[in-house]
Amino acid sequence: MISFDDKLQPLLGKKSADALETGLGLTTVGDLLRHYPRRYDERGKLTDIKSLEIDEHVTVQAEVRKCQKRQMKARRGQMTEAVITDGTSELHLVFFGKPAFVAEKELLPGTKALFAGKVGRYRQNLQLVHPAFEILTPESDSSAFLQAFLPVYPASQHINTWNIANCVKQLLEVWDGVPEDPLPADFRAEHGLIGLEEALRAIHRPESWAQISVAQQRLKWDEALAVQLALAQRRKSASARPAPSCARRSGGLLDAFDARLPFTLTAGQVSVGEQISTDLASVVPMNRLLQGEVGSGKTMVALRAMLQAVDAGRQAAMLAPTEVLAAQHARSLAEMLGDLAQAGQLGAAETATRVTLLTGSMNTAQRRQALLDIVTGEAGIVVGTHAIIQDKVEFHSLGLVVVDEQHRFGVEQRAALSARGERENPHVLVMTATPIPRTVAMTVYGDLEVSALRELPGGRSPIKTSVVPVREKPTWLDRAFARVREEVAAGHQAYFVCPRIGDGDDDPKPDDSEKRPALSVVDVATMLAAGPLKGLRVEILHGRMPPDEKDAVMRAFSANQIHVLVATTVIEVGVNVPNATVMAIMDADRFGVSQLHQLRGRVGRGSAPGLCLLVTEMPEMTATMERLRAVESTLDGFELAQLDLELRREGDILGAAQSGTRSGLKMLSLLRDEDIIAEARTAAQSVVDADPDLTTHPGLAAMVATLLTEERAEFLEKA
Repeated sequence: MISFDDKLQPLLGKKSADALETGLGLTTVGDLLRHYPRRYDERGKLTDIKSLEIDEHVTVQAEVRKCQKRQMKARRGQMTEAVITDGTSELHLVFFGKPAFVAEKELLPGTKALFAGKVGRYRQNLQLVHPAFEILTPESDSSAFLQAFLPVYPASQHINTWNIANCVKQLLEVWDGVPEDPLPADFRAEHGLIGLEEALRAIHRPESWAQISVAQQRLKWDEALAVQLALAQRRKSASARPAPSCARRSGGLLDAFDARLPFTLTAGQVSVGEQISTDLASVVPMNRLLQGEVGSGKTMVALRAMLQAVDAGRQAAMLAPTEVLAAQHARSLAEMLGDLAQAGQLGAAETATRVTLLTGSMNTAQRRQALLDIVTGEAGIVVGTHAIIQDKVEFHSLGLVVVDEQHRFGVEQRAALSARGERENPHVLVMTATPIPRTVAMTVYGDLEVSALRELPGGRSPIKTSVVPVREKPTWLDRAFARVREEVAAGHQAYFVCPRIGDGDDDPKPDDSEKRPALSVVDVATMLAAGPLKGLRVEILHGRMPPDEKDAVMRAFSANQIHVLVATTVIEVGVNVPNATVMAIMDADRFGVSQLHQLRGRVGRGSAPGLCLLVTEMPEMTATMERLRAVESTLDGFELAQLDLELRREGDILGAAQSGTRSGLKMLSLLRDEDIIAEARTAAQSVVDADPDLTTHPGLAAMVATLLTEERAEFLEKA
């Protein structure tokens, strides 16, 4: 009997098995059966060509408009050029060498076929170079195309979708089916689900859209339930190791701090603060995500939580992704606390604590003092980079961990910090201005409690965002430079952000791509200082600069001694210079939606309005330009997070991949299947409450084990 674990080679032959393994990493029967079609084409229904993305590996169904062979001018030999169409848009094909003769012979005008290849651009035309193709005719030898529905699989340059379809058909003809369905019959009946074998056969060889729908529903449930069972088991085991209770204490640091606030907290800050305060008072470890618009006051919420932990006799640690941001956080917290952060100094408040900075670039004496403050408990609040989680750092009594922009840290780093408590798990608060796909996914899958800050504190100015399409309107770039000069003349400052440094170490490797290298900090700064911004003080900032040099530049910029700062995304989070009012993001199309939103949050932080210019050479009507227009049209980070998720997919929420090309979840979608996820969470919790180890549910246990490889299980344990 053929099982899910059987290897493919004896069933499909070495050539096909090798192509599946090399191109897609599929080695077993289960791997191939769960490699589901990405979509279904109906025979004769042509693909929408204008929706194709540059550099994407695609499969399109189209009609040949023209095809001709000609002599190449630059080198010997002939080439064949063809144009295919969906009726409204065109895609150009080019073939060299022997394939040129085959294409000329087979791609006759009026022929309909499937074409697979990587989308490029040549002279403003979308193009496929040497695409594989399969003619679609009633007499086609490929039995995969005799059905009305053509499954289009995720493919690669090593194996095309029609070859995958033939492999699946060959496998299904000899597959014995599932000996026992992992979902009990009563469970399937309760939720209206078909059997697993029926679902797998239907998903690959459907006869109707209705059949596809019910098959997808069953397979989505398998994935949702497996994830929720794993998370429910994790929650159950996590409760066995308590967190320290940090109940709010009357008359302590937090009360003293609140009494001195020169402004009123927003309603959101008060509400979220109460949620966190309640969590901290419990012995159940807090695992809360604080989502907040750029400038919504997340740091204030975090500081009040840290003071509550200190009042309870514990320490709080704030982990920042860069030394620049860590140093700024330490200064900012100390300034906000005033004499409440001056323990041991003359004139300190009676209840004062100490804010200690720990980074990897500190000299020996500074580091020794910081480590001493941490181990003795003199430092109630510790701020730092990953240096905090090194083995040599010992906390006196860690009660709360605050992680700023949590997607900048690997799971291993966050797990190491959480493990600082020997007998207890510290409470954990993670903050982000724009949820990234995995964060949003883990939230909806039920792994984090969520708080949101949507309103901005009083005094913050709006940010206007404009796309500068230099391909269509080159004069707009000159106007952008002039706008920067106007802001500087008014006493303000500006940022220019570039995708790379340009110091030689990150120079692009030569390839056959016509796409020019991304603009660099070094080149743009040189161009600005010698040209449109001549006479202004222009400086650079990037991650490879020595820490003391980076800090000196940021201090000078904060003091308005630098007019224009040309930087990489090192300024993406946390950098706070209220006098900076304009930002130009060069090659904005090379940044993600969330990054763009984060970056523009660096301007408009004072009383003067902010302006963000998205400079790009991308043409209109492309998917990339649509992304930039979306960022231009809204300041709602939650809306943009949704868009980012749609573009990047959830990522492998149970593994290390940050975006979705190799997701462990093949069918389930965060965007479309929230109802299934919610139902599965309730069902899984009920099962785990009654049977924590799933000993009486071997089918469910096997389903979890199939989804959770050893690597993913370890990831989930640390996440």
